[in-house]
Amino acid sequence: MEAGRALDGQIAEVVAADLCSGCGACTQLDPGLEMAYDDGGFLRPRRRAAVDGGPGPDDAEAARTFRRMCPGVTLVRPTTPGTRWHPTMGAHLQAWSAWAADSGTRHRGSSGGVLTALSGWLASQERPCVVVGADREDVRRTVTLQITSREEALASAGSRYNPVAVAAQDGVTDPAGVVTGKPCEVAAIRQLDHARGQQDPLLLSFFCAGTPSQQATDRALSEIGVGPGVVVKDLWFRGRGWPGRFTAVTDEGTTSLSYDESWGKLLGPAVQWRCKVCPDGVGEFSDITAADFWEADERGYPVFGEQDGRSALLARTERGRQVVEEAIAAGVIDARPLEVEALATVQPFQRLRRSTLLGRGLGSRLGGRRMPRYRGFGLWRLAARNPRASWRAAKGTFWRVRRARAETAPFAAGESA
Repeated sequence: MEAGRALDGQIAEVVAADLCSGCGACTQLDPGLEMAYDDGGFLRPRRRAAVDGGPGPDDAEAARTFRRMCPGVTLVRPTTPGTRWHPTMGAHLQAWSAWAADSGTRHRGSSGGVLTALSGWLASQERPCVVVGADREDVRRTVTLQITSREEALASAGSRYNPVAVAAQDGVTDPAGVVTGKPCEVAAIRQLDHARGQQDPLLLSFFCAGTPSQQATDRALSEIGVGPGVVVKDLWFRGRGWPGRFTAVTDEGTTSLSYDESWGKLLGPAVQWRCKVCPDGVGEFSDITAADFWEADERGYPVFGEQDGRSALLARTERGRQVVEEAIAAGVIDARPLEVEALATVQPFQRLRRSTLLGRGLGSRLGGRRMPRYRGFGLWRLAARNPRASWRAAKGTFWRVRRARAETAPFAAGESA
């Protein structure tokens, strides 16, 4: 992309290359932009009616900021003095196994309720907090919310496995605020603030396997007999137990799918392309990252049986460590020291994705598909540790990209990189 290109043109290039993550941060650069669903069921930026006072589509400064901020263009891993480095789990100052001290919050949350407990506690201190939750007008969809109390935090507890654009929310760049978002969203916010020379809000994130299409939510509902015309009173993807079930409440009653049936067979295979070439599913741009800390079987793979939720909690900055320590002292969360290698053992997906990303990126480029610029993630060293797996990833991605280009059609929802 050339300096001075119109903002609209640069956004269009990222979207056309399937490198948009749907984070929404570009809408912070121009009030004439908004996020809307595309034909594939993903959120993408589009231009709405012109708004007076905004930078406009040809603003050179907005275009320069976009190039430094957009996760579909570049990600430069932040560095914090004093952190310990794990090649796949990322940099951290301290790590814990943790859960919400309140048993109701722990049960309601997706992974021990830690982020819910932290958000509610911080909101009660009159800090503006941005989280996500079900759209009150249509609970099949997810929206961003600003909460001000523990009760509101609890009401929005639980993972939402469909599109939402946290970085498009008003107030996400407020340095006094708190934002909980996917790794790509917190990365975009941090890179945006740094490009503007301003302080970040407190950024909370979690381990992420990708954003499925909204259409995958509709398919999951159809799987349990909830068609498009049925009014859904409540819908949760996880939580209310651990890992929790994909559950819909209608006038006819309550129906559900297990985590393995919902995420493993319907939602997970429908993630967007940008997620398949993501170097940062572990939230390295955040101050605090939470992750499922599963029990593992004899092969080291997670056991998804229902149990009390536990998170691994990583403080990636000094500010994040201070918040966690204060929350422990205040009785908001319970925590025990954790060796990060134990977390890596039960996160095989995150290990494999980062370890083979160089190969997938090479296969994508050779197949004629662009890649973002990634710096600081140690991808060459990881590839060198397992060159055979990297070669298989490169070869498989190359042929998938070539086949998709030959068919002149987007990737099928069920294909993996």
